[in-house]
Amino acid sequence: MRGFLADLRREFSGYNGKRFSQDLMAGITVAAVALPLALAFGVSSGADAAAGLITAILGGIVIGFLSGASYQISGPTGAMAAVLAGVVASYGLQGVFVATLLAGIVLILAGVLRLGRLVSVIPMPVITGFTSGIALVIALGQLDNFFGTHAAHSGNLGMVRTYLEQGFHPHWQTMVIGLFVVVFMILWPKKWQAVFPSSLASLIVVLIANAFLKWDVAVVGEIPRTLLPAVRLTPGDIDLASLGGLITPALSIAVLGMIESLLCGASAGNMKREAINADRELVAQGVGNLILPFFGGVPATAAIARTSVAIKAGQQPRLTGIIHSLGLLASMFLLSPVMSRIPMAALAGVLMVTAWRMNEWHTIRYLFSHKLKGATLAFFVTLACTVLFDLSIAIVVGMALCCVIFTVKCVQHVEVTISEVDPQRLQRINLSYHPRHSSVRVVYISGAIFFGSAGYLERSLAQLPGDTTSVILSVRGVSTVDATGIQTFFRFIQAQQAHGTRVFFTGASPAFRTAMDRGGVTQLVGESAFYWSAMDALSDIAQEQQTV
Repeated sequence: MRGFLADLRREFSGYNGKRFSQDLMAGITVAAVALPLALAFGVSSGADAAAGLITAILGGIVIGFLSGASYQISGPTGAMAAVLAGVVASYGLQGVFVATLLAGIVLILAGVLRLGRLVSVIPMPVITGFTSGIALVIALGQLDNFFGTHAAHSGNLGMVRTYLEQGFHPHWQTMVIGLFVVVFMILWPKKWQAVFPSSLASLIVVLIANAFLKWDVAVVGEIPRTLLPAVRLTPGDIDLASLGGLITPALSIAVLGMIESLLCGASAGNMKREAINADRELVAQGVGNLILPFFGGVPATAAIARTSVAIKAGQQPRLTGIIHSLGLLASMFLLSPVMSRIPMAALAGVLMVTAWRMNEWHTIRYLFSHKLKGATLAFFVTLACTVLFDLSIAIVVGMALCCVIFTVKCVQHVEVTISEVDPQRLQRINLSYHPRHSSVRVVYISGAIFFGSAGYLERSLAQLPGDTTSVILSVRGVSTVDATGIQTFFRFIQAQQAHGTRVFFTGASPAFRTAMDRGGVTQLVGESAFYWSAMDALSDIAQEQQTV
């Protein structure tokens, strides 16, 4: 708490009217961007437009105030909407509310337990894969709204299956509206985007056009002018007996909230050159998601689109997020009759473009252009699992695949070379070659020595000639060693000592030495068996032989 208050004092130090005017304009700009997205994500999540607005309003105020950084803008997102659509289909809106409540508790616990750094261990291809998978899920989920059709089958691929089985029969007026919004947003000049977002401009044009054309198309419907809608969570709605079935959806919501929020914080932090307090951010996201269900909201996360707009618009302290929420609140009360007449196809068009832009195209092009086969495989597998199953499974499968690929590569990059003592090299450093040096072998080891490569190391060491009297293990190239690797070294030394063969180590890193100390290898060979270089060890061996 003290750290939070100290950060607030630093943020608002020297705050004045000029900085407030910047925040005011930035907040209005973000509200203009957030309004169509909040409506669209509310509908696409399986709730309604009002739920999306409430989420953006309360998320922006509560989470924005408690956030681990001054720049985070939270609300409904496309990725979360894609996850929620399946939860709504299985458990209904009340199930979503309870799952959101549980997810809030999980996020708070994650923050308290300082798990914010765990997101950094997720490989880049996995993040890119599930982002593209989420984008595809969003697009598939909007096919009915975009074309004016009705799918008989549910699920991410249900609409595609319906089209294949029953034929494709779009409602042409609905399709025209959807296509118009897509083309409008694509052709909207980038220099105008900062002044007036293309999504909002396209909705205004569609509203005006349909007021004259009066096409019979599905619209958003009534948006209540209240933060306490009829459909919301009350304490009496929480059924303890059904909580077990909602644990998996809750974990998916929590994991996605953690990933989206912290990745947004990292990306936006680079833009503003301000580090995010990851654990505090998780607590803020948790508190926000604890509150939202009781107001009829859906899960909220930090949103990179709105956050980046805020920073580019001159955002100062966290007041920008609160101003953006107040702007949305004013829109709810003043513009709800107008927003209720927005065609669903128009929102579907906004989401189609949003889904396309969600893809990390620069990263995808990088994977293909540099022919990174392992990373590309992880990308496609994670994408497929996201579409066919859910986020949690996709992340687990993607990370497991990356671990397997990494393990295989580590095994392939382990090298063990056995060489005899070179008399010419000794002469170059003014070291005399002793005849008994002929029975000394230098083994150069490089790579990670772990459970996957320990067998290869053991087989390679077994190829030492039988007349070997001293073995120098050059481990300068060993990047890491695990318990299996330590055991391999231990057994090898025991076997060599049983035959009267001495074993030395050269070029050991501090981490390698620590591993050998803990594993009992140092005690087995003695402290004197560790040298900086093989030449130092050979010099001592020669001196010992001369003494003898």
